[in-house]
This record gives sequence, C-alpha cells and structure tokens, in this order.
Amino acid sequence: MTNSLLWLFLVPLALWLVWRIHVRLRLSRAKHPSLAGHVRMAKRVARLIPTYEFDSDRFFAVDGAPEGVSARRRSGFAQLARHFRTTRPRSIAAMADLSEQVPDVAFIARYRVPFQFSGQVRTQLKPGVMVERSAGVRLTDIDGNQWLDLGGAYGVNVFGYDFYKECLRQAAATAGDLGPVLGPYHPVISDVVERLRVISGHEQVSFHMSGTEAVMQAVRMARYHTGRSHVVRFCGAYHGWWDEVQPGIGNPGRVGQVYTLAEMSEATLAVLATRKDIACVLVNPMQALHPNSNAPGDGALVAAGRHTGFDRAAYTDWLKRLREVCSARGIVLIFDEVFVGFRLAQGGAQEWLGVQADLVTYGKTLGGGLPVGVVCGPERLMRRYREDRPLDICFARGTFNAHPWVLAAMQAFLERLEQPGIQEIYSNLDDTWARRAERLNQALNDAELPVDASHLGSIFTLTYRKPSRYNWMFQFYLNAEGLMLPWVGTGRLIFSLNYSEAEFDEVVERIVRAGRRMNADGWWWLPEGATQRSVSRQVLLELIKARFQRASASSPSTVTIGS
Repeated sequence: MTNSLLWLFLVPLALWLVWRIHVRLRLSRAKHPSLAGHVRMAKRVARLIPTYEFDSDRFFAVDGAPEGVSARRRSGFAQLARHFRTTRPRSIAAMADLSEQVPDVAFIARYRVPFQFSGQVRTQLKPGVMVERSAGVRLTDIDGNQWLDLGGAYGVNVFGYDFYKECLRQAAATAGDLGPVLGPYHPVISDVVERLRVISGHEQVSFHMSGTEAVMQAVRMARYHTGRSHVVRFCGAYHGWWDEVQPGIGNPGRVGQVYTLAEMSEATLAVLATRKDIACVLVNPMQALHPNSNAPGDGALVAAGRHTGFDRAAYTDWLKRLREVCSARGIVLIFDEVFVGFRLAQGGAQEWLGVQADLVTYGKTLGGGLPVGVVCGPERLMRRYREDRPLDICFARGTFNAHPWVLAAMQAFLERLEQPGIQEIYSNLDDTWARRAERLNQALNDAELPVDASHLGSIFTLTYRKPSRYNWMFQFYLNAEGLMLPWVGTGRLIFSLNYSEAEFDEVVERIVRAGRRMNADGWWWLPEGATQRSVSRQVLLELIKARFQRASASSPSTVTIGS
C-alpha cells in the first residue's frame, strides 16, 4: 500500500519534471546563439572583461604590421589630429569643458571606438563638433565649418532641417498665445488625432514625451488587457533604455519577465504558439537591416566586421507569420516605429511591410522637431479602466503629455505630409535609395576599397570586407572630409529624404576620398592569412593576458599592453 502511494506521487512528479524540462529546452532553442541572444550570460561575461589599452607603439601595430606600415599609420593619425585641432579649436575646447560636466559627453568619447584603442584616441584625436546652424542638408559648426549631415538627428530628420524649422515656426504661431498651459487641451489636438487615426489604421491615440515612454505605455496596456506577465523582444532590438526592454548589458538591474528570442526563427514561433504567459511581442522594423544583431556601432568593431543585409520578402513573410501566431494566441503585437516611422512610407512600416500591428508607437520625427511619443491602437487595448471594476485601472500620465506647442508642431508635420513635394518623395522612395546605394557600392568597388554599403531605405550601414583591427578608424577619415556622422560612426548613416542627386554624389565622392586616404595611410594592411577567426583569437588572447596582469597588479587600474 505504501509503495502504491509512493508511485502515485512519483509518477506525476516525474511527468511534470519532464514537461518542465521540455518547455525550458524549447525556450532555449528559440534564443539566438550569440551573446546578444543570451542577455544574462552577456552581463556575466561583461563583468569578466578587463579594461586594457595599447601603448603608443602597440596602438599602431597590434596586427603585427611592419615598421613601414606602422610609420604610415602614425603619420596619418598625427595628420588627422592636426587637422581637427586647426579647423575646429572652439568646438574641441567647448566639448572638453562639457566632458567634465555632462556625463553623456564622456561616455560617447570613451565608447566611440573599441576600448583597447580608446585612451590614445581620447587624448590625441579629438573630432568634437558643436553646431549652431542648419540649412538644406548641411550643418555649420561654431568654427564656421560646413558639414554634410549623415547623423540625421538620431532619426528625427526625415525631410530636412528647413522642413522642421517651418513646423516650429507654425507651432509658435498656432500655440504661442496659449504658451505652456498644461492640463487643458489646445483645440489643435482634434486634427492631430484624426490624422494619426488615418495613418495608423487604429481608433485611439495617446500622447507621451518620448519614444521610450510610448513603448512603456504600449507594454503596460498589453499586460493590463491580457492579464499576462511576460514580454518578448527580439535579439539585438532597441526599444528605449528602460529596464524592461533592455535586459542585457547596460542595465544594472534584474529583469525577470522578458524573453529575448531570435527573430526570423521557427523555434520562436513555436514558443509563442505554446506559452500562456506572453502578453506582447515587440518588433522594431529597423532590425530588418541586421536581424539578431545589436545596433552596429564602431565601438564594437573589436574583432573585424559587422554583418547586415535586408531581404524584404523574407522579413515580410516572417512578420506575417508572426502576426498569425499572435492573433491565434491572443498576444498583442506591437510595432515600435519610433525610429523608422514616416521614413519608409507615409503610413510607416505597417504600410510598407503590409502587416497591421495591434499597437504601434511613433516618436522622433512626428513631433515636427519637438520631443514626442505616441501610441495608437484599438479601443479594446487603449482603454485604461474596466467597466465592472472601478478601482482596476491602468495609469499613464505625464506633466508634459499633449504639450500645446508639441501638438501644434505635430499638426504642422502631419499637414506637410500631404504636400505635393512630400508625396512625390514617397512615390519614388524605394527606387531612389536603391539606386543610390548601388551607386555608392559601385564607387567603392571601382576605388578598390574593402567597404560595402547596406541600406534600409535612407538608413545605411557600412560593412568591411577585411578583418582589420582598424576598421573603426574610417569614421575619423569621413569626419575629416566634412561628413557629420552619428556618434556610433559608420554603423548607421542617416540620410534625410531631401538629399538631391548632386548632394548624394558629393557624399559618395567624400566617402571614396576618405577611403583612399585611409588605405594610403596603411590602416587596411593585413598580415598574410588573416581571417575573422584569427583576429578574434588574437583579441581573446589579449583579454586573457590582461586578466592575469590585472590580477597580479597591486591595484585594479587599467592594464597597458605594449609591443
């Protein structure tokens, strides 16, 4: 009798354990094999990486370059440094002062390049720029230099700065008499809401002060209405800097209700089709250019290159299948269009890819030059209370939500979308940027430079065919040619849609000229037989050496590695 009772207990327990292991393995198979796909492991590994830097000799010959090549690199580096010092002294001085007071400035300076090279770059190569005017596709800095803008104001600048200056002037005229009166709505809100309903294809709209806040609200509403706890984000995707959707490196907290799964994966669809705890899935269409990879900043070019490439048919097919699974399982599908919204099509990525999300978030450019975040969705997901439970609410408010000047600038932006000139840009958008990408690649190929360009509309990424330890240097040669890049460097070149053919050709000429100078200065020299794997192995050995040196040192200061 006792044995029978024991078996009655053990058999169900064993079956339950087998099932739990099966569920866990299925979830593990849906993760991308890279560290970006295993966010907890990535944080553990990050804590083990020691800080080390190269001394002045090793800096120029870390790949074993002979003395002649090393000397060319040293000379080219010094010429760049002199160029920056002589052409932008006021900007460099102003940025140096800010670095002691504004932590963002110090962070960018340190992580603009791989950390092993950062010390030498920070002390000698100072490309800092402070701008004061914009016109067309050009910026003017405080030293009087003109730049062709490839930074795109972090994605805000879709139609050119003059477009947004007009939006701001119209906002001042519309809401200037009211000023910063918060709480009551300005009547312009009605027009804005109706235009956003048409663009998004949804019934209701809520306003926020940033794209990050908009995503936070979308996730909160999904959890509230589904009664489920977990969020699915895809490997490498960025949805703002808040803890819930940045569970890996960069987030010192613990996040237990976020699954980071592989995009464009059958295993991921299997997880979504079987779990009961998933409230929503977040999609950032920007990831179509580099699925399952982090944002391609030059600071990550430690071991050689980056991999990008957009397959519109494959990505669209993936989203349609994802849409089907989410619909079948009652999972809220959220499109985070904060970055790409209005850049790919007037109706955003939903229109461009032909897939309707349950909730869609916008930001950046939609504010007509002012900070904004917007969530659009159906009434069933946007309602913040329950009819039958008066205290069961989902709260979301902010002091500056629906600021009258922001609403007025948004109205100006949305009105201008209907102008014939903007409609003409949209009508030829895909062909225009495909032709331009082909033109840039042809020019790079003709110049025999080891650089390729991939693009998603007007967003470009430069990739490198040589496994060089110095590919990150290209950003400084481009900078010296008067091309304003974002702080992540060549990983993301953001063109505004008002670039003329002649202006784009000027960018191509400058990129090629910069590449030829970099090549002449020896940065793309490679030892015989160098491969991605051999370079990665070299970096690993450096890390191990630095780890041991640091452990044996009397203080945990930065380790310097010499020749």
